[in-house]
Amino acid sequence: MIKQVSKIQNGLKGEIEIPADKSISHRAIMLSSLAKGKSIIRNFSQGADCKSTLELFKLLGVEINYLDDKTLEVLSNGELTSNSNNIYAYPCGNSGTTMRLVSGILAGQKFNSILTGDESLSRRPMRRIIEPLTLMGAKIEAINGHAPLTITGKPLQGITYQSQLSSAQVKSCILLAGLNADGKTIYIEPSKSRDHTEKMLQYLGVEINIDGNMVEIMKSELEAKDIDIVGDISSAAFFIVAALITPKSDIIIKNVGINPTRSGIIDVAKRMNGQIKILDEKEKSGEKVADIRIKYSENLIGTIIEGDDIPRLIDELPVIAVLASQADGTTLVRNAEDLRNKEADRISCIVSELKKIGIDITETRDGFVINGKTKINGDAELECYHDHRLAMSFYVAGLICEKEIAINGFEWTKISFPEFESLMNNLT
Repeated sequence: MIKQVSKIQNGLKGEIEIPADKSISHRAIMLSSLAKGKSIIRNFSQGADCKSTLELFKLLGVEINYLDDKTLEVLSNGELTSNSNNIYAYPCGNSGTTMRLVSGILAGQKFNSILTGDESLSRRPMRRIIEPLTLMGAKIEAINGHAPLTITGKPLQGITYQSQLSSAQVKSCILLAGLNADGKTIYIEPSKSRDHTEKMLQYLGVEINIDGNMVEIMKSELEAKDIDIVGDISSAAFFIVAALITPKSDIIIKNVGINPTRSGIIDVAKRMNGQIKILDEKEKSGEKVADIRIKYSENLIGTIIEGDDIPRLIDELPVIAVLASQADGTTLVRNAEDLRNKEADRISCIVSELKKIGIDITETRDGFVINGKTKINGDAELECYHDHRLAMSFYVAGLICEKEIAINGFEWTKISFPEFESLMNNLT
Protein backbone atom coordinates (compact mmCIF):
# COMPACT_ATOMS: atom_id res chain seq x y z
CA MET A 1 0.00 0.00 0.00
CA ILE A 2 1.35 3.43 -1.02
CA LYS A 3 0.14 6.34 1.12
CA GLN A 4 0.20 9.90 -0.22
CA VAL A 5 0.80 12.67 2.36
CA SER A 6 0.46 16.40 1.71
CA LYS A 7 1.37 19.56 3.58
CA ILE A 8 -1.39 20.93 5.82
CA GLN A 9 -2.09 24.65 5.93
CA ASN A 10 -3.98 25.39 9.14
CA GLY A 11 -2.20 23.23 11.67
CA LEU A 12 -3.45 20.44 13.91
CA LYS A 13 -6.29 21.39 16.27
CA GLY A 14 -8.43 19.61 18.86
CA GLU A 15 -8.32 16.73 21.33
CA ILE A 16 -7.68 13.02 20.84
CA GLU A 17 -7.41 10.06 23.18
CA ILE A 18 -4.43 7.93 22.38
CA PRO A 19 -4.80 4.12 22.14
CA ALA A 20 -3.64 1.79 24.87
CA ASP A 21 0.01 1.28 25.71
CA LYS A 22 1.25 -1.80 23.88
CA SER A 23 4.02 -2.61 26.37
CA ILE A 24 1.54 -2.63 29.25
CA SER A 25 -1.09 -4.54 27.23
CA HIS A 26 1.39 -7.38 26.58
CA ARG A 27 2.28 -7.59 30.27
CA ALA A 28 -1.35 -7.41 31.39
CA ILE A 29 -2.19 -10.55 29.40
CA MET A 30 0.94 -12.40 30.53
CA LEU A 31 0.70 -11.64 34.23
CA SER A 32 -3.09 -12.07 34.45
CA SER A 33 -2.60 -15.49 32.82
CA LEU A 34 -0.15 -16.41 35.59
CA ALA A 35 -2.44 -15.17 38.38
CA LYS A 36 -5.05 -17.49 39.87
CA GLY A 37 -8.55 -16.09 39.48
CA LYS A 38 -10.43 -13.57 37.33
CA SER A 39 -8.92 -10.35 36.00
CA ILE A 40 -10.57 -7.62 33.95
CA ILE A 41 -8.25 -5.75 31.57
CA ARG A 42 -9.64 -2.40 30.40
CA ASN A 43 -8.43 -0.42 27.37
CA PHE A 44 -6.48 -3.31 25.85
CA SER A 45 -4.44 -2.41 22.73
CA GLN A 46 -5.94 -3.30 19.35
CA GLY A 47 -2.51 -3.61 17.72
CA ALA A 48 -1.57 -6.86 15.99
CA ASP A 49 1.42 -7.46 18.29
CA CYS A 50 -0.72 -7.46 21.45
CA LYS A 51 -3.26 -9.73 19.79
CA SER A 52 -0.38 -12.15 19.12
CA THR A 53 0.24 -12.31 22.88
CA LEU A 54 -3.47 -12.77 23.58
CA GLU A 55 -3.83 -15.66 21.11
CA LEU A 56 -0.65 -17.32 22.37
CA PHE A 57 -1.93 -17.47 25.94
CA LYS A 58 -5.22 -18.92 24.75
CA LEU A 59 -3.15 -21.73 23.23
CA LEU A 60 -1.49 -22.13 26.63
CA GLY A 61 -4.85 -22.99 28.18
CA VAL A 62 -5.93 -19.60 29.55
CA GLU A 63 -9.56 -18.56 29.04
CA ILE A 64 -9.64 -15.02 27.66
CA ASN A 65 -12.89 -13.40 26.51
CA TYR A 66 -13.68 -10.00 25.00
CA LEU A 67 -16.38 -8.21 27.02
CA ASP A 68 -16.29 -5.36 24.48
CA ASP A 69 -13.81 -4.08 21.87
CA LYS A 70 -11.25 -3.01 24.47
CA THR A 71 -12.17 -4.96 27.61
CA LEU A 72 -10.98 -8.49 28.37
CA GLU A 73 -11.89 -11.04 30.99
CA VAL A 74 -9.01 -13.37 31.90
CA LEU A 75 -9.84 -16.58 33.79
CA SER A 76 -6.83 -18.61 34.94
CA ASN A 77 -5.97 -21.28 37.49
CA GLY A 78 -2.45 -19.86 37.61
CA GLU A 79 -0.96 -22.66 35.52
CA LEU A 80 -0.18 -22.96 31.82
CA THR A 81 -0.74 -26.12 29.79
CA SER A 82 0.45 -27.39 26.43
CA ASN A 83 -2.13 -28.28 23.79
CA SER A 84 -0.03 -31.21 22.64
CA ASN A 85 1.78 -34.21 24.08
CA ASN A 86 4.68 -33.31 21.82
CA ILE A 87 6.42 -29.98 21.19
CA TYR A 88 3.84 -27.35 20.28
CA ALA A 89 4.53 -24.29 18.16
CA TYR A 90 3.33 -20.95 19.52
CA PRO A 91 3.26 -18.14 16.92
CA CYS A 92 4.46 -14.67 17.98
CA GLY A 93 3.78 -12.91 14.67
CA ASN A 94 5.89 -9.76 14.35
CA SER A 95 6.15 -9.19 18.11
CA GLY A 96 9.59 -9.20 19.69
CA THR A 97 8.01 -8.38 23.05
CA THR A 98 5.89 -11.53 22.87
CA MET A 99 8.76 -13.83 21.94
CA ARG A 100 11.33 -12.47 24.40
CA LEU A 101 9.06 -12.18 27.44
CA VAL A 102 7.21 -15.46 26.88
CA SER A 103 10.56 -17.26 26.60
CA GLY A 104 11.17 -16.42 30.26
CA ILE A 105 7.76 -17.81 31.20
CA LEU A 106 8.01 -21.01 29.16
CA ALA A 107 11.60 -21.85 30.13
CA GLY A 108 10.51 -23.08 33.57
CA GLN A 109 7.32 -24.95 32.55
CA LYS A 110 6.79 -28.72 32.67
CA PHE A 111 6.28 -28.98 28.91
CA ASN A 112 8.27 -28.20 25.78
CA SER A 113 7.44 -25.55 23.20
CA ILE A 114 8.57 -23.76 20.06
CA LEU A 115 8.19 -20.01 19.61
CA THR A 116 7.91 -18.95 15.97
CA GLY A 117 7.80 -15.54 14.31
CA ASP A 118 7.28 -13.96 10.92
CA GLU A 119 10.16 -13.21 8.56
CA SER A 120 10.98 -9.90 10.25
CA LEU A 121 10.92 -11.30 13.80
CA SER A 122 13.02 -14.28 12.72
CA ARG A 123 15.85 -11.87 11.88
CA ARG A 124 15.91 -10.22 15.31
CA PRO A 125 18.60 -11.21 17.86
CA MET A 126 17.58 -13.67 20.58
CA ARG A 127 20.97 -14.51 22.12
CA ARG A 128 20.38 -11.61 24.53
CA ILE A 129 17.70 -13.69 26.29
CA ILE A 130 19.07 -17.17 25.57
CA GLU A 131 22.33 -16.49 27.42
CA PRO A 132 20.88 -15.46 30.82
CA LEU A 133 18.08 -18.04 30.65
CA THR A 134 20.66 -20.75 29.99
CA LEU A 135 22.57 -19.61 33.09
CA MET A 136 19.32 -20.16 35.02
CA GLY A 137 19.21 -23.76 33.79
CA ALA A 138 17.00 -23.33 30.73
CA LYS A 139 17.49 -25.34 27.55
CA ILE A 140 16.82 -23.26 24.44
CA GLU A 141 17.81 -24.07 20.88
CA ALA A 142 17.86 -21.42 18.14
CA ILE A 143 19.10 -20.99 14.59
CA ASN A 144 22.27 -18.88 14.84
CA GLY A 145 20.71 -16.95 17.70
CA HIS A 146 17.40 -16.37 15.91
CA ALA A 147 13.86 -17.75 15.99
CA PRO A 148 12.33 -20.26 15.94
CA LEU A 149 13.21 -20.95 19.59
CA THR A 150 12.84 -24.54 20.81
CA ILE A 151 12.38 -24.49 24.58
CA THR A 152 12.68 -27.60 26.74
CA GLY A 153 10.88 -26.90 30.01
CA LYS A 154 13.18 -27.40 33.00
CA PRO A 155 13.42 -26.30 36.66
CA LEU A 156 15.18 -22.94 36.92
CA GLN A 157 17.58 -21.48 39.48
CA GLY A 158 17.85 -17.81 40.37
CA ILE A 159 21.01 -16.00 39.27
CA THR A 160 22.66 -12.61 39.50
CA TYR A 161 22.95 -11.29 35.95
CA GLN A 162 24.74 -8.09 34.94
CA SER A 163 23.53 -7.14 31.48
CA GLN A 164 25.67 -5.15 29.05
CA LEU A 165 22.48 -3.86 27.44
CA SER A 166 19.70 -1.68 28.82
CA SER A 167 16.69 -3.57 27.49
CA ALA A 168 13.26 -3.82 29.10
CA GLN A 169 12.56 -6.95 27.07
CA VAL A 170 15.63 -8.77 28.37
CA LYS A 171 15.04 -7.56 31.93
CA SER A 172 11.39 -8.59 31.82
CA CYS A 173 12.26 -12.01 30.39
CA ILE A 174 14.59 -12.74 33.32
CA LEU A 175 12.20 -11.36 35.96
CA LEU A 176 9.36 -13.50 34.57
CA ALA A 177 11.65 -16.53 34.64
CA GLY A 178 12.54 -15.58 38.22
CA LEU A 179 8.88 -15.90 39.24
CA ASN A 180 9.27 -19.65 38.72
CA ALA A 181 12.94 -20.10 39.74
CA ASP A 182 14.31 -21.41 43.02
CA GLY A 183 16.24 -18.82 45.02
CA LYS A 184 16.83 -15.16 44.31
CA THR A 185 17.02 -13.64 40.82
CA ILE A 186 18.92 -10.35 40.52
CA TYR A 187 19.10 -8.34 37.28
CA ILE A 188 21.46 -5.36 36.86
CA GLU A 189 21.56 -3.12 33.78
CA PRO A 190 23.81 -0.17 32.80
CA SER A 191 20.93 2.34 32.54
CA LYS A 192 17.39 1.98 33.82
CA SER A 193 15.12 0.70 31.06
CA ARG A 194 11.33 0.94 31.06
CA ASP A 195 9.90 -0.61 34.22
CA HIS A 196 6.34 -1.62 33.32
CA THR A 197 7.01 -5.23 34.34
CA GLU A 198 8.26 -4.23 37.78
CA LYS A 199 5.31 -1.88 38.35
CA MET A 200 2.73 -4.45 37.30
CA LEU A 201 4.35 -7.20 39.37
CA GLN A 202 4.21 -4.92 42.41
CA TYR A 203 0.60 -4.00 41.63
CA LEU A 204 -0.25 -7.73 41.53
CA GLY A 205 1.30 -8.35 44.93
CA VAL A 206 4.83 -9.52 44.13
CA GLU A 207 7.58 -8.32 46.45
CA ILE A 208 10.41 -6.76 44.44
CA ASN A 209 13.52 -4.99 45.65
CA ILE A 210 14.57 -2.15 43.33
CA ASP A 211 17.78 -0.22 43.92
CA GLY A 212 18.76 2.07 41.05
CA ASN A 213 19.46 -0.16 38.04
CA MET A 214 19.17 -3.37 40.07
CA VAL A 215 15.99 -5.45 40.44
CA GLU A 216 15.66 -8.45 42.76
CA ILE A 217 12.82 -10.99 42.73
CA MET A 218 11.97 -14.35 44.34
CA LYS A 219 9.65 -17.18 43.28
CA SER A 220 6.18 -15.72 43.77
CA GLU A 221 2.47 -16.12 43.12
CA LEU A 222 0.43 -13.28 41.64
CA GLU A 223 -2.89 -11.84 42.79
CA ALA A 224 -5.62 -11.56 40.16
CA LYS A 225 -6.63 -7.88 39.88
CA ASP A 226 -8.35 -5.62 37.39
CA ILE A 227 -5.92 -3.61 35.24
CA ASP A 228 -6.62 -0.24 33.58
CA ILE A 229 -4.16 0.34 30.73
CA VAL A 230 -3.02 3.91 30.11
CA GLY A 231 -2.47 5.49 26.69
CA ASP A 232 0.73 4.72 24.79
CA ILE A 233 3.34 7.48 24.88
CA SER A 234 5.17 5.89 21.93
CA SER A 235 2.00 6.38 19.88
CA ALA A 236 1.51 9.88 21.30
CA ALA A 237 5.05 10.77 20.17
CA PHE A 238 3.99 11.08 16.50
CA PHE A 239 1.28 13.61 17.42
CA ILE A 240 3.61 15.45 19.81
CA VAL A 241 6.19 15.96 17.07
CA ALA A 242 3.57 16.74 14.42
CA ALA A 243 2.10 19.53 16.58
CA LEU A 244 5.51 20.93 17.52
CA ILE A 245 6.63 21.33 13.89
CA THR A 246 3.37 22.16 12.07
CA PRO A 247 2.53 25.90 12.14
CA LYS A 248 -0.70 26.97 13.94
CA SER A 249 -1.02 23.67 15.81
CA ASP A 250 -2.52 23.41 19.31
CA ILE A 251 -3.67 19.97 20.49
CA ILE A 252 -4.41 18.01 23.65
CA ILE A 253 -3.67 14.29 23.90
CA LYS A 254 -5.66 12.64 26.69
CA ASN A 255 -4.85 9.65 28.92
CA VAL A 256 -1.14 9.33 28.08
CA GLY A 257 1.12 7.21 30.25
CA ILE A 258 4.00 9.34 31.55
CA ASN A 259 6.05 6.67 33.30
CA PRO A 260 9.47 8.33 33.86
CA THR A 261 11.26 5.40 32.16
CA ARG A 262 9.24 6.09 28.99
CA SER A 263 8.79 9.87 28.92
CA GLY A 264 12.12 10.76 27.32
CA ILE A 265 10.31 12.21 24.28
CA ILE A 266 8.70 14.84 26.54
CA ASP A 267 11.96 15.74 28.25
CA VAL A 268 13.90 15.99 24.99
CA ALA A 269 11.17 18.06 23.30
CA LYS A 270 11.18 20.48 26.25
CA ARG A 271 14.99 20.63 26.08
CA MET A 272 14.56 21.66 22.44
CA ASN A 273 12.20 24.54 23.47
CA GLY A 274 9.06 22.61 22.62
CA GLN A 275 5.84 23.99 24.09
CA ILE A 276 4.50 21.04 26.08
CA LYS A 277 2.35 21.17 29.22
CA ILE A 278 1.34 18.23 31.46
CA LEU A 279 -2.27 18.41 32.69
CA ASP A 280 -4.34 16.45 35.24
CA GLU A 281 -1.62 14.01 36.36
CA LYS A 282 -2.85 10.90 38.27
CA GLU A 283 -2.20 7.13 38.66
CA LYS A 284 -3.90 4.06 37.18
CA SER A 285 -2.97 0.48 38.11
CA GLY A 286 0.46 1.62 39.29
CA GLU A 287 1.24 3.80 36.24
CA LYS A 288 1.35 7.61 36.00
CA VAL A 289 -1.03 9.11 33.43
CA ALA A 290 -1.87 12.65 32.29
CA ASP A 291 -3.26 14.79 29.48
CA ILE A 292 -0.64 16.61 27.38
CA ARG A 293 -1.06 19.93 25.59
CA ILE A 294 1.30 20.66 22.67
CA LYS A 295 1.63 23.85 20.64
CA TYR A 296 3.59 24.69 17.51
CA SER A 297 7.09 25.73 18.56
CA GLU A 298 8.83 28.02 16.10
CA ASN A 299 12.07 28.40 18.08
CA LEU A 300 13.19 24.78 18.48
CA ILE A 301 16.91 24.24 19.13
CA GLY A 302 19.17 21.24 18.59
CA THR A 303 20.31 18.98 21.42
CA ILE A 304 22.45 15.95 22.26
CA ILE A 305 20.59 12.68 22.91
CA GLU A 306 22.77 10.00 24.50
CA GLY A 307 23.42 7.72 27.48
CA ASP A 308 20.53 7.46 29.92
CA ASP A 309 18.25 9.24 27.41
CA ILE A 310 18.31 6.30 25.01
CA PRO A 311 16.39 3.57 26.89
CA ARG A 312 13.68 6.15 27.65
CA LEU A 313 13.01 7.01 23.98
CA ILE A 314 14.58 4.31 21.80
CA ASP A 315 11.33 3.72 19.88
CA GLU A 316 10.73 7.44 19.40
CA LEU A 317 14.08 8.21 17.75
CA PRO A 318 12.76 7.93 14.16
CA VAL A 319 10.18 10.69 14.74
CA ILE A 320 12.65 12.66 16.87
CA ALA A 321 14.84 12.77 13.74
CA VAL A 322 11.97 14.57 11.98
CA LEU A 323 11.64 16.95 14.96
CA ALA A 324 15.38 17.72 14.87
CA SER A 325 15.18 18.69 11.19
CA GLN A 326 13.11 21.73 12.25
CA ALA A 327 15.37 22.80 15.13
CA ASP A 328 18.00 25.50 14.90
CA GLY A 329 21.50 24.04 15.07
CA THR A 330 22.73 20.46 15.28
CA THR A 331 21.12 17.47 16.99
CA LEU A 332 23.38 14.53 17.79
CA VAL A 333 22.02 11.07 18.63
CA ARG A 334 24.55 8.55 19.94
CA ASN A 335 24.70 5.34 22.03
CA ALA A 336 21.65 4.15 20.05
CA GLU A 337 23.26 1.21 18.22
CA ASP A 338 20.40 -1.08 19.26
CA LEU A 339 18.27 0.78 16.68
CA ARG A 340 20.01 -1.47 14.17
CA ASN A 341 18.29 -4.51 15.75
CA LYS A 342 14.69 -3.39 15.39
CA GLU A 343 12.19 -4.40 12.68
CA ALA A 344 14.71 -2.83 10.31
CA ASP A 345 18.15 -1.26 10.74
CA ARG A 346 16.48 1.96 11.79
CA ILE A 347 19.66 4.05 11.74
CA SER A 348 20.43 3.24 8.13
CA CYS A 349 16.80 3.44 7.03
CA ILE A 350 16.06 6.75 8.78
CA VAL A 351 19.11 8.36 7.18
CA SER A 352 18.58 7.02 3.65
CA GLU A 353 14.88 7.94 3.49
CA LEU A 354 15.00 11.36 5.17
CA LYS A 355 17.80 12.38 2.82
CA LYS A 356 15.38 11.80 -0.07
CA ILE A 357 13.19 14.69 1.09
CA GLY A 358 16.05 17.12 1.76
CA ILE A 359 16.85 16.62 5.44
CA ASP A 360 20.53 17.13 6.30
CA ILE A 361 21.22 13.89 8.19
CA THR A 362 24.41 11.82 8.46
CA GLU A 363 24.68 8.24 9.69
CA THR A 364 27.12 7.30 12.45
CA ARG A 365 27.99 3.93 13.98
CA ASP A 366 25.58 4.36 16.89
CA GLY A 367 23.17 7.06 15.75
CA PHE A 368 22.99 10.06 13.45
CA VAL A 369 23.68 13.81 13.18
CA ILE A 370 21.06 16.27 11.92
CA ASN A 371 21.66 19.87 10.92
CA GLY A 372 18.30 21.53 11.42
CA LYS A 373 16.10 24.28 10.04
CA THR A 374 16.03 22.55 6.69
CA LYS A 375 13.27 23.09 4.17
CA ILE A 376 11.76 19.67 3.49
CA ASN A 377 11.17 19.35 -0.24
CA GLY A 378 9.10 16.19 -0.48
CA ASP A 379 8.30 14.97 -3.99
CA ALA A 380 9.73 11.52 -3.23
CA GLU A 381 8.67 7.95 -2.51
CA LEU A 382 9.91 6.68 0.86
CA GLU A 383 10.32 3.04 1.85
CA CYS A 384 9.30 1.97 5.36
CA TYR A 385 11.12 -1.42 5.21
CA HIS A 386 8.20 -3.25 6.88
CA ASP A 387 8.70 -0.99 9.92
CA HIS A 388 5.58 0.64 11.37
CA ARG A 389 7.45 3.38 13.27
CA LEU A 390 9.32 4.48 10.17
CA ALA A 391 6.05 4.66 8.21
CA MET A 392 4.40 6.92 10.82
CA SER A 393 7.52 9.09 11.20
CA PHE A 394 7.58 9.71 7.44
CA TYR A 395 3.86 10.60 7.55
CA VAL A 396 4.67 13.29 10.16
CA ALA A 397 7.44 14.63 7.91
CA GLY A 398 4.98 14.75 5.03
CA LEU A 399 2.76 17.21 6.93
CA ILE A 400 5.37 19.96 6.43
CA CYS A 401 6.86 18.94 3.06
CA GLU A 402 6.61 21.50 0.27
CA LYS A 403 5.42 18.81 -2.13
CA GLU A 404 3.49 15.59 -1.66
CA ILE A 405 5.35 12.47 -0.59
CA ALA A 406 4.48 8.79 -1.00
CA ILE A 407 5.12 6.14 1.67
CA ASN A 408 5.46 2.59 0.38
CA GLY A 409 4.26 -0.13 2.76
CA PHE A 410 2.12 2.14 4.93
CA GLU A 411 -0.09 -0.83 5.86
CA TRP A 412 2.60 -1.82 8.38
CA THR A 413 1.21 0.86 10.71
CA LYS A 414 -1.57 -1.62 11.54
CA ILE A 415 1.03 -3.70 13.44
CA SER A 416 1.15 -1.24 16.31
CA PHE A 417 -1.29 1.60 15.65
CA PRO A 418 -4.27 0.82 13.39
CA GLU A 419 -6.02 4.02 14.52
CA PHE A 420 -3.11 6.30 13.55
CA GLU A 421 -4.45 7.82 10.33
CA SER A 422 -8.01 8.32 11.56
CA LEU A 423 -6.78 10.12 14.69
CA MET A 424 -4.52 12.35 12.59
CA ASN A 425 -7.48 13.16 10.32
CA ASN A 426 -9.49 14.17 13.40
CA LEU A 427 -6.97 16.95 14.06
CA THR A 428 -6.82 18.39 10.52
